[in-house]
Amino acid sequence: MKEMLQQVMTAPGEIVFRKVPVPEPGPGQVLVKIHRIGICGSDIHVYHGKHPFTAYPVTQGHEVSGEIAALGEGVAGYAVGDPVTIQPQVFCGKCYPCRHGKYNLCEELKVMGFQTTGMASQYFAVDAAKLMPLPPQMSWDEGAMIEPLAVAVHGVRQAGDVTGQQICVIGAGPIGNLVAQAAKGMGAARVMITDISDYRLQIARECGVDFCVNTKAEDFGEAFVRCMGPDKADMIYDCAGNNTSMGQAIAHARKGSLIILVAVFAGMATVDLAVANDHELDIRSTMMYRQEDYAEAIRLVEEGKISLQPLMSKHFAFRDYLEAYRYIDANRETSMKILVDVDSEEA
Repeated sequence: MKEMLQQVMTAPGEIVFRKVPVPEPGPGQVLVKIHRIGICGSDIHVYHGKHPFTAYPVTQGHEVSGEIAALGEGVAGYAVGDPVTIQPQVFCGKCYPCRHGKYNLCEELKVMGFQTTGMASQYFAVDAAKLMPLPPQMSWDEGAMIEPLAVAVHGVRQAGDVTGQQICVIGAGPIGNLVAQAAKGMGAARVMITDISDYRLQIARECGVDFCVNTKAEDFGEAFVRCMGPDKADMIYDCAGNNTSMGQAIAHARKGSLIILVAVFAGMATVDLAVANDHELDIRSTMMYRQEDYAEAIRLVEEGKISLQPLMSKHFAFRDYLEAYRYIDANRETSMKILVDVDSEEA
């Protein structure tokens, strides 16, 4: 029986690799040979033991690219060798959100790598319905970043059609950067992004964001008017997720405009809802993505409207998964997207 390596986080800060049988794809499933895995902020929370909905041991991995290695019975429309990425949501299909097409809000939602087995292994068997085909010219690195880009696309879409809109993004980390790029790629007229890291703002400039402002050096409100004009922005995306960032959004948003919370707050928020009420601000949130967001993310990359290369900070070999986390801890500001190269390990 052919074996493969599988990553397992046995406890916070502890990773082992075990040899397990390569899974056989069942009816309606495919076997995917995993090539790349991205590490995101939620993975880091698991590493530190701070993710409230993940128990140990757990195999991680939810941002991936790979190619089809085998087809299960009844699978049509795919062939061995096809490049793919995988949607990591496991949903019931029966609750109200699922019945109305919003399976990202499933009442029983599980996410691979958190509440169920993730894809950090050399091969992964999955329902064909969760596959998204990748263009043949797309790199494995780019393919593994379609998942976070889909998060950004879904977030941008919470505002509806952004064509011709003026948009401000607070927080220039990986998701904030991708929200800014996605908004521009989906037709926004001008996009401003803020952060307190010159490094992350420089990456945003390389990705073509119109205005990049360090709010440690310049007052947010003054910069907002300077960049966007007296009418400010049509919408603000909070991709930092803290009292300061949401406080800035509420205090300086144009009256009657829209604020969308993209980031996950680390704790209970303390924000001025009296001002939000007085200014009739529309505050919305966003959760993960759906298949159409993946399709749009792939289209944006294919058409050259998204630049992913500047966000790729460093690669690690599969067996160096733990070293990847240690590197992130030691280089928080400059670690945008860390990628794990599963190809580095022979099956």
